Amino acid sequence: MNAVNYQKLYERTVSALGERRPKLLLHVCCGPCAAACLEELSARFDVTIFFYNPNIAPAAEYDRRLENARRLVEAMPLSHPVRFLAGEYHPEDFLSAVKGLEGEPEGGARCRVCFALRLRAAARAAQEIGAEFFTTTLTTGPRKSAQTLYEVGKVIGEEAGVAYLPSDFKKRGGYEHSLAVCAAYGIYRQNYCGCPFSHSGAPERKE
Repeated sequence: MNAVNYQKLYERTVSALGERRPKLLLHVCCGPCAAACLEELSARFDVTIFFYNPNIAPAAEYDRRLENARRLVEAMPLSHPVRFLAGEYHPEDFLSAVKGLEGEPEGGARCRVCFALRLRAAARAAQEIGAEFFTTTLTTGPRKSAQTLYEVGKVIGEEAGVAYLPSDFKKRGGYEHSLAVCAAYGIYRQNYCGCPFSHSGAPERKE
């Protein structure tokens, strides 16, 4: 069976909109991931960014990523205005959700629970602003599974009554584009996913 190409699924979904620009709640994990897709999404949707990441530790790292995500939106010459909404930072919510999964490898069961925690909050925020769609920039990350995010997001979207927009923003040069945009605007690029378990003993790399 051929693997699903979630970026092509995204393109078909967007193409079916025609000239409409529906509301989209975009969960943003960091500036670099948003850089890969914000220009394109803001041209096709009425975008509200939602920065909700209780997994990020320590607090100083959270503040730095939040600040740089805001800076990116202010710096980029987007074709349409983009609103910015920051969720509350309660790292204990993440630690409670993944209790018992601390030893899981990155990309395993702990990450799936983390995705669900953040996407469920995004779906609630999408409901509150009357968005037709919600999605996440997480698929920009080379180590983030578009299939897992789609599976989690689709179920949560059905429960919330808001459609999850499929994507794989790392495709079609998305990740490379994010590098170029961050370099152009001096946006901080982190070297670990965000949670204390990915940070501990993590090799130096860029998300």
